[in-house]
Amino acid sequence: MRTIWICGVDEAGRGPLVGSVVAGAVVLDPNNPIVGLKDSKKLTPTKREYLFEQIMLKAKAWGIGEAGPEEIDQINILQATMLAMRRAVEDLSARLGAWPDKALIDGNRCPELPIPAEAIVKGDTKEPAISAASILAKVTRDRQMAILHERFPQYGFAQHMGYPTAAHFAALKEFGACEEHRRTFSPVRNVLEAMGK
Repeated sequence: MRTIWICGVDEAGRGPLVGSVVAGAVVLDPNNPIVGLKDSKKLTPTKREYLFEQIMLKAKAWGIGEAGPEEIDQINILQATMLAMRRAVEDLSARLGAWPDKALIDGNRCPELPIPAEAIVKGDTKEPAISAASILAKVTRDRQMAILHERFPQYGFAQHMGYPTAAHFAALKEFGACEEHRRTFSPVRNVLEAMGK
């Protein structure tokens, strides 16, 4: 009998004002369990990094997809999130050599996929495959923000990961937006308008 492959899908980076929205997709291997999977937000950065490597080694298949700031500005953050999720499942399918049988999506809506999909609210706390996907997405995005911090240290991305904090607002007002900022997000748009840009 053929194994049924269920893939979990989650994203990181809907709320920040800068950078990509990143999605992960994971099919776990029941014969190679990963201990300690849970919602990425409930793990320390060190534990997330450790589990990220475990997922890469032990999962049956995994995939990562993203939509960049220009795409977010063109099609809005919700559609960009769905696009990133679809790209993650496509990446997973390429590694798996076939589409999974079903996708479990964290949240209340599903991207367009050629396979059955089910949205699960708070899925990252209920389904280990979604927890694994959330860890892939979060670690990938945090690493992107660390690289962005090297390019634009004045914004403090390594501290706030691009989220709308007081320090981020202060940097936006002082330095304006960098090329990776999401210009349709109102805090960025408002600063640019105030600067006459």
